[in-house]
Amino acid sequence: MRHPFEALTPDVVLDALDSVGLRGDGRLTALSSYENRVYQVQLEDGSAVVAKFYRPERWSDAQIQEEHDFAAELMAGEVPVIGPLKLMDASLHHFGGFSFSASPRRGGRPPELDDGEVLEWIGRFLARIHTVGATKPFATRPRLDVQSFGVEPMQWLLEHDKVPLDVQSAWTKVCQTAIDMVATYIALTGATGQNSLNDSGIKMLRLHGDCHPGNILWTPTSAAATAGPGPHFVDLDDARTGPAVQDLWMLLSGDRSQRTRQLGALVDGYEQFRDFNRDELVLIEPLRTLRLIHYSAWLARRWDDPTFPANFPWFGSSDYWQGQVQMLEEQLEAMQEAPLVV
Repeated sequence: MRHPFEALTPDVVLDALDSVGLRGDGRLTALSSYENRVYQVQLEDGSAVVAKFYRPERWSDAQIQEEHDFAAELMAGEVPVIGPLKLMDASLHHFGGFSFSASPRRGGRPPELDDGEVLEWIGRFLARIHTVGATKPFATRPRLDVQSFGVEPMQWLLEHDKVPLDVQSAWTKVCQTAIDMVATYIALTGATGQNSLNDSGIKMLRLHGDCHPGNILWTPTSAAATAGPGPHFVDLDDARTGPAVQDLWMLLSGDRSQRTRQLGALVDGYEQFRDFNRDELVLIEPLRTLRLIHYSAWLARRWDDPTFPANFPWFGSSDYWQGQVQMLEEQLEAMQEAPLVV
């Protein structure tokens, strides 16, 4: 059976853009994206846009529109988020069975995360994102919690026989133990409503949701005339409700001392605009654990998309799942260690 994206030919991309008044000159370049299909398209007037075609049946139109509206709120607050253009009085469009949007093209490079000034700068803008994010809740977008990122992905993988029999018992045991441990953190159980204080005193708010270095474009000062210097945040596709620390921890790497220094710089910048609740630091390893489980299920669910076997050939083997067992065992240890302190 053909995957829906196989129908997304260059002609369909160009015709879709033409339907909203953007006339391409025939040149388009596929950009790195696995979940959706994203293209840089040169227009006849000499400019360029980035066209994003959403994976069918992943998000509802209402959920996509909430992403767009959140981006618009951030841009209105002069936060450097690159959101979709409003064309023909709408940001979300439909053509040939696909939902799509078009955004301005912005250049940039990955941020230097070993530079304390860069991290502090990013921290300032994360605080501004969260200040906007805390003003109201999402109505249709989901919450980051142990059910959606742990329990449900684990059940799906087992029900669909995605874990090889020779490692299934070991993986199931360690995964369930990890989920049980994560569930002891009330902030991740979804026990209370969005944008409210739960029993742990940690506030839930609208987040970027997937704030890893690849979703930050860094513009050097010399390029200030075109985009402005500093970080530009892209891809709010995973925006959802959760604790503020979710948008910080994926920017940390290295050993404990390195991560402590990086986190300190981020929080220093963050607190120039917004208080950071240090009680959230205990959630870093539980959040990392949930991401590991969710990531395996994400790969398995997308395996009918030809892009995935081509780019993740190592996925699904016994060696892969044995590696997951080891990583989850390491996460069990990490969740029992004292959290980072800044």
